[in-house]
Amino acid sequence: MILAWLIIILMLGGILAWITGRINPLFARWISLVSIFIDSIIVIKIWIDYKQQINLTASPSWFIEINSKWVPQFGINFHLALDGLSLILVALTVFLGLLSVLISWKEINERVGFFHFNLLWILAGIIGVFTASDLFLFYFFWEVMLIPMYFLIGIWGHENRIYASYKFFIFTQASGLLMLLAILGLYFIHGSQTGIYTFEYMQLLGTKINPSTAFFLMLGFLIAFVVKLPAVPFHSWLPDAHTEAPTAGSVILAGLLLKTGAYGILRFVIPFFPDASKDFQTVAFILGAAGILYGAMLAFAQTDLKRLVAYSSVSHMGFVLLGAFSFNQLSLQGTVIQLVAHGISTGALFILAGMLQERIHTRDINVMGGLWSKVPFMGGMGLLFALASLGLPGLVNFIAEFLILSGAYQANIVLTGIAALGLIASTIYSLRIVQKVFYGSPVKEWPIPDLNAREILIMGALTVVVVWLGLFPQHVLDISKSSVKKILNSIGKTEVLDNNHNKLEEITLGK
Repeated sequence: MILAWLIIILMLGGILAWITGRINPLFARWISLVSIFIDSIIVIKIWIDYKQQINLTASPSWFIEINSKWVPQFGINFHLALDGLSLILVALTVFLGLLSVLISWKEINERVGFFHFNLLWILAGIIGVFTASDLFLFYFFWEVMLIPMYFLIGIWGHENRIYASYKFFIFTQASGLLMLLAILGLYFIHGSQTGIYTFEYMQLLGTKINPSTAFFLMLGFLIAFVVKLPAVPFHSWLPDAHTEAPTAGSVILAGLLLKTGAYGILRFVIPFFPDASKDFQTVAFILGAAGILYGAMLAFAQTDLKRLVAYSSVSHMGFVLLGAFSFNQLSLQGTVIQLVAHGISTGALFILAGMLQERIHTRDINVMGGLWSKVPFMGGMGLLFALASLGLPGLVNFIAEFLILSGAYQANIVLTGIAALGLIASTIYSLRIVQKVFYGSPVKEWPIPDLNAREILIMGALTVVVVWLGLFPQHVLDISKSSVKKILNSIGKTEVLDNNHNKLEEITLGK
């Protein structure tokens, strides 16, 4: 029941925060913080146990799972399961969830209880997505995380929050319905072949599908996932949602919701439709390279700080498409690290943008400048995470992008070379953030305080992770190894796994 409790604790905590928030907003904040902290302790325990197991023996298909009948007449089970990939993303979820509560401590002062209800239910839905091993249950949690985020943007967002929340909802809901149709198609095809109608992941995994049908079913899944990723040209909802969302909403959007799209590609698209995925490889590379360059160009053109960081997410997520569809271990494990790296570095930039907006009540970088002398600690954090975003060696983003490009080079040299230009573009827009906000002559005298103790704790935790994983990425590589192996098995590339793993260790250990 440990996986179920991860979700139940958050849902119950959300309800309790909503009820007690009407009495005293402080109750809602503490209940939210304690709920996520309990989940964090559980996840740490699972991580330690998982590390011990993979050191002793080969890890099983699922490390932990719970499977009980839910709607048996339709083959629907309440089946939660966790492997290395899920564990990494669940750990990222509770970590950023804790920080989201802390950054909202002073920012959110209206309907505080309902805010924390939505926040905790989003996190519960995200953990459900990362652990669901029944496709109907997966879709259920996909919807659970959508609706609270709609409220988070629409109620506590900024000036154009209603427009942004509607746009977010329409894009995500429409693409999600395509995924539901693809799930039902897979369900009925498997049932007609075997006489067993089920939504179970492992049973549907080996379903024999006509190539043309498989391609259309793959598109149903893929469109839902690339919209959430987001990939160009399905990205237009993201800048509006990020710009108008409260700081916690931006952190969860960038750090977690976007990762559900990448997770779906790795968990469902490639294993369920290996041949169709191979046929789609060139298109995926084109979309990935286009997203990297287009997102970087638009990021450089922005004057709104949050919108700038939002377009940088479009650019960074282009590397995920490249890595996922390169079909080798270097790129796939680089993709897993990229999910963590982007969640930490971009989440940190959104937090800094929120801190600045809370102090000077604007996001326009043209009226900033020269702030370093007034807020040196904040300036140092801004420089650090701008350097992380551009991929400075020694920080985790460098490891991720280097591994992805090394693996993608083996799959398509030309498009990988074009995508690599995005590293130059990311340097330009990342350093522009530091130059326009913290360097130069002051455009206006802003009487603002530097980071307080709560904010130092938040930024310090993010700094530790981005540096620690930049120096010791093997912690994540070891956890994700078995999941990557399963993906390679599904596309028939087991024979290169061991050689690639040796090469991977040499790269990350600097041999």
